[in-house]
Amino acid sequence: MISEKLQQARDFEEKYLPHVPETERPKFHVTGAIGWINDPNGFSMYKGEYHLFFQYHPYSTSWGPMHWGHVKTKDFVKWDRLPVAMAPDQEYDKDGCFSGSAIELDDGRQMLVYTGVRRERQEDGLIREFQTQCIAVGDGIDYEKYEANPVLTQMDLPEGGSAVDFRDPKIWKEGDTFYLVVGNRPADGSGSILMYESKDGLHWEYDGVVAACHNQFGLMWECPDLFELDGKHVLLTSPQEMIAMGLEFHAGNGTLCLIGEYEEEKHHLRREYVQAIDYGTDFYAPQTLLTPDGRRIMIAWMQNWETSNSQPRNIHCFGEMTLPRELSVKDGRLYQNPVREIENYRGVEIAYRNVMICSETNLRGISGRTIDMTVTIRPGNENRMYNWFRINLAKDGERVTTIRFKPENNTVRVDRTRSGFPHDIVNVRDFQVRSGQGEIRIRIILDRHSVELFVNDGEQAASFMIYTPESADSISFDADGHALIDVVKYDLVID
Repeated sequence: MISEKLQQARDFEEKYLPHVPETERPKFHVTGAIGWINDPNGFSMYKGEYHLFFQYHPYSTSWGPMHWGHVKTKDFVKWDRLPVAMAPDQEYDKDGCFSGSAIELDDGRQMLVYTGVRRERQEDGLIREFQTQCIAVGDGIDYEKYEANPVLTQMDLPEGGSAVDFRDPKIWKEGDTFYLVVGNRPADGSGSILMYESKDGLHWEYDGVVAACHNQFGLMWECPDLFELDGKHVLLTSPQEMIAMGLEFHAGNGTLCLIGEYEEEKHHLRREYVQAIDYGTDFYAPQTLLTPDGRRIMIAWMQNWETSNSQPRNIHCFGEMTLPRELSVKDGRLYQNPVREIENYRGVEIAYRNVMICSETNLRGISGRTIDMTVTIRPGNENRMYNWFRINLAKDGERVTTIRFKPENNTVRVDRTRSGFPHDIVNVRDFQVRSGQGEIRIRIILDRHSVELFVNDGEQAASFMIYTPESADSISFDADGHALIDVVKYDLVID
């Protein structure tokens, strides 16, 4: 049965979607039909297609009572828009259907697992959110919420666990057993990831603490995802209130990847390696799925909470997802690269080899705002290292986004100060890279208003939004000293 609130959201989309200019949307990144989106939810396979849900407020370009938007794809590049899947229409989720995940059941239905939120005024006068885990089951279009919701409440938490910060379940199945991990705040006030198991997906038992922050990496750990990859176990999560640590972790809402060995009897991840997931300004709440051919694919919200109020005027949609990425683990590090399907949309190749750069240089045919370009940089002078090398994107004489590499300290800096933002926000981000003798490879995916970097064949990634007019499509290269470069560029042709 479709509730009045859900039908209202669907009707609103149908009425206003035709008024959203296509030029306002990216070509191949997911956006909402209209309004606001944030975290990806329910990234999963169902009946041979990949489904993605997302946190959604159709009625404005600001965060509001959370619905679940819905799209699907066969190749991670071209997406079909589906009706709104859920609305906050029950007592236990009246203030929001927060993040969660999805799985295909043996009977052919799809089950959504999500966090229901209700707000209550406390004796001290403050309003607090209470979060529980809930179920909805459906056919890929319409979903019925479980009559016995919620399925996990504060009664299912370990001693000291917070009913206020208890959210974002990620579900999977091994054999005949369902598992889920969920974020919680224990008694020490920081973050932890809890595990539960179930035989039917409806009745759950607590297993233990998979990983805990102990006030080391931020506070509340949101949006957990646990999976096996290349002989290791990987835990992805998004900590709140991070403290900056060198160039690895920035302050505020960040991302965290723990790699290690999973101790099955203890339901505990013994961490061996720790890193940020993405080094840009715009990346949060990643979620993954496993494809039939064995690839682990990740997608994330390409935006951030600190700067989300800095929006262009008179827009219909705000927020988009990253390009889905293929993950691997090499030498204790998470690697990520664009899904290989994007290569099916490449146009004519334009390539240059061994071009010497010692002042600002434009190369014929190297321009555009919907492109896949790889630049390999190395010293052009055997006796002296260049001081810096710079790639200037989305340029029109007044505006530009710059990517600078300094071999002296092996840092990449992305500067979007002149990238069209209406307010003075965080526009510069530095991160450390590994470079041998001043050589580095940077792959750049541009899609109208986003820039995604993949350094050294996926060893690091960095995501950024820009709002420079699309007519600003010039690209140039510059160096202090002599740098030798190779450039391979494709326009991405998405019908």
